[in-house]
Amino acid sequence: MTREDIMARIESERKRWDIVVIGGGATGLGTAVESASRGYRTLLLEQHDFAKGTSSRSTKLVHGGVRYLQQGNISLVTEALRERGLLKQNAPHLVLNRSFVVPNYDWWHGPLYGVGLKVYDLLAGKLGLGPSKFISREETIERIPNVEPDGLRGGVIYHDGQFDDSRLAVNLAQTVHELGGLAVNYMAVTALLKSGGMISGVVAVDRETEREYEISARVVVNATGVFADQIRRFDEPRVSRILAISQGVHIVLGKEFLPGDSAIMVPQTEDGRVLFAVPWHNCVLVGTTDTPVRSAFLEPKPLEEEVEFILRHAAKYMAKDPTRADVKSVYAGLRPLARSDRKKKTSEISRDHVLVVSDSGLVTITGGKWTTYRKMGQDAVDQATLVAGLDERPSTTESLRIHGGTADLERDDNLNVYGSDSELIERLISERPYFGELIHPALPYLKGEVIWHVRQEMARNVEDVLARRTRALLLNAKASIEMAPVVAKLMAEELGRGKDWEAGQLSAYAKLACNYMLD
Repeated sequence: MTREDIMARIESERKRWDIVVIGGGATGLGTAVESASRGYRTLLLEQHDFAKGTSSRSTKLVHGGVRYLQQGNISLVTEALRERGLLKQNAPHLVLNRSFVVPNYDWWHGPLYGVGLKVYDLLAGKLGLGPSKFISREETIERIPNVEPDGLRGGVIYHDGQFDDSRLAVNLAQTVHELGGLAVNYMAVTALLKSGGMISGVVAVDRETEREYEISARVVVNATGVFADQIRRFDEPRVSRILAISQGVHIVLGKEFLPGDSAIMVPQTEDGRVLFAVPWHNCVLVGTTDTPVRSAFLEPKPLEEEVEFILRHAAKYMAKDPTRADVKSVYAGLRPLARSDRKKKTSEISRDHVLVVSDSGLVTITGGKWTTYRKMGQDAVDQATLVAGLDERPSTTESLRIHGGTADLERDDNLNVYGSDSELIERLISERPYFGELIHPALPYLKGEVIWHVRQEMARNVEDVLARRTRALLLNAKASIEMAPVVAKLMAEELGRGKDWEAGQLSAYAKLACNYMLD
């Protein structure tokens, strides 16, 4: 379904929607899939692009959270481990089993994490990805060839999930459409409608045409992540904040810094967090930090001290120390933390999600993390149906395959992230040899993929393609700028845009991508 088709349906729709979801990140998309799968008339509105914010800037892990176990939050870990297993079943093209090694340099680290990870295994139950175990110094070096050898005693190995976050977001939007709902990007909610003191819909502006729409709904779900308090103020201007926001930064290095297939989990940093170094798309992702910030915005910028923090800790565990010159890209994301104790540091705040219903019936869901997005959507829809007085219908998403999901994919190339769509993309590429050409020698993306993104995945501009449909911006920011002219030309031909549009796109993208480079 194209964006033009969706906008035509919104314009012609006269019947009230059952559930309108604000926000096209993990939580909003999970809520919309849950709602549409139950047969409710569902519309999702996203102010920018799907997963523009936090949901494309994660550590790319589907995990229970080892450190939450250390904090004693057994219920969160148990729920997340269960959801991890379900997501691997439902999106097997995007979620894989990754082995993690905790290097042991001190006598107490081995026993401490060995026992804790055995509990982690038990909590996962039948949905576990593999048992944890102690490994020797030799096997630790074999699994992590670049590990710092001085003082290394051995390690502990365990298993967790890894995924591609924004690709999953795009597939969830497609799943909403397949279930009969609508999900549209670049549609910003600017106000809430009320009737008799109760929420009755939203006012939204199409950012491509600046046309305003009044959309009626039986219930509105606010699933806007770090922007949740802003939407709540549309309802109650003086409402108290329920969020504490923190920033997490990641750097991306070349594969030579972690040449094996195993990831590293650093069990203790200066601020009490764990740090990960994870193989991802033939690069290495290292992060994350936890820095409190005052307000939410779409393009957070890494702080110098955050980058230095990551480089310093990575150097402790890597024989070949990374430097600023080795960083291919750096990105920042904001976490929506539901705060109950304002004296706590953001790194100590629980990652549980919370539901809040205002006196006028606005349902807000916030907090949580990607791993538990499905359960958050289920809880949000359960609450929304009560507020709206909708017929009760059971959830079926525990076993619902996400668009593209297939366990029979036998390929190991860049197209594997498209799952069952990969054959269709190959067919598209076969139409013109030009579509099979690489866009840039440093990255694996093909020109035909851009055509697919426009025709089938609602990509509307160069950033959509290079930041979220592909992961070029995060993998190599400089190369992505060099790719932009080819992408802009391909998109202009598909969308019927002119040279002025191309020039504007190149200028805007170069300005954006510069924030992802250190120098």
